[in-house]
Amino acid sequence: MKALTTALLLTVVACAQTALADTTPAALRAAAEQAVRAQYGDAGSRVVIAPTTLNPRLRLAACPHALQTHLPARQGTPSRVAVAVSCTGSPGWTIQVPVQMQVFRQVLVTSRPLARGDIVGSADVHTEERDVARMGYGYVESLDQITGHSLSRPLIAGIVLAPGDLNGRETVRAGEEVALIAQIDGIQVRTAGMALDGGDTGAHLRVRNGNSGRIIDGVVLGAGEVQALP
Repeated sequence: MKALTTALLLTVVACAQTALADTTPAALRAAAEQAVRAQYGDAGSRVVIAPTTLNPRLRLAACPHALQTHLPARQGTPSRVAVAVSCTGSPGWTIQVPVQMQVFRQVLVTSRPLARGDIVGSADVHTEERDVARMGYGYVESLDQITGHSLSRPLIAGIVLAPGDLNGRETVRAGEEVALIAQIDGIQVRTAGMALDGGDTGAHLRVRNGNSGRIIDGVVLGAGEVQALP
């Protein structure tokens, strides 16, 4: 009976020592990586964590409950982030755990060389999976983001489209035939004209009247329509 009691006591002590074991670097890394995946693993993203080496001799007091994590406010998609891993209560501690990552998303890439001023369409681009964590100038993901926009600079084939590569959306394009609308004595008069400038709805531009040849200042009402200004 005494031997059985001793064995049970040793088992309890061993379990207590296991429960109170120091928090290991592996546990810190696991908590930090889980937090990174939760924050940057958006729908459509594939997060790849690069191994991060912590001091193998690092030991922190055992935490009686789940580790807490905190990441900096999200601003873009960095390739490296420091995660604050904490144990609240007593004993309490916080340590910064660096995490290197790649975040892959489907982005638009040019299929052929394009000139400045080109209106980009579906035949000009295709999607590829790229690491957006290393794209400091941003990226474009869908055709909806480029419809009606012209290029602000020439691009070679294989370039990831960035927001800075696009001019403002053009509802009316320079050289396009438009309906020039004027109000004369309360009556709406429409005539054909040619836009000399491009712009989105609400933009001011010049239109050459197709009948008189005069250049009229106008404002874009919508696709193919310009209101003559008095």
